[in-house]
Amino acid sequence: MNDKKPREGLTDFTNRSGAAAVGARLRRLSERIDREATELYAELGVTFEQRWFGTLNLLDLYGPLTVGELAQALGITHVSVSQTRDSLQRSGLTTSDADPSDGRRRTVRLTKEGKALVARLKPLWAALSEAAVELDQEAGNALAALERLERALDRSSLTERVRRLIRK
Repeated sequence: MNDKKPREGLTDFTNRSGAAAVGARLRRLSERIDREATELYAELGVTFEQRWFGTLNLLDLYGPLTVGELAQALGITHVSVSQTRDSLQRSGLTTSDADPSDGRRRTVRLTKEGKALVARLKPLWAALSEAAVELDQEAGNALAALERLERALDRSSLTERVRRLIRK
């Protein structure tokens, strides 16, 4: 066990860094939420990667979708969806086929095992959703702030802002 006291200034550096650490704060929150959700899945005896949720949920709601459709719906890159698809396929939860009209496109669908897992997890997902609404309300509508942050980045990316500041 490490009984050493942290050096002065290292304790919760991210909090004290303010707006400069927005990425670190978001990453920390995301990791915490994922870790706690993983604990809940484990309590059900389910090995589950949190990144699977969006893809599994969309496939359950809409049926087979292409990787491009999943990426668009989730607002993430095609590469990220492809990696998730590969992970889900290795776990036996999804399968994918080449689109007959365009072999570059892959259509992803739930397997029988995937459908069974989704059915088993729906009550947990509903509870997670309710807890998220409660947290958002308690935090003073944090989602609205995140939406404003995303819109601000859409207007001018971090890269554009930094480059402008460097040229000053």
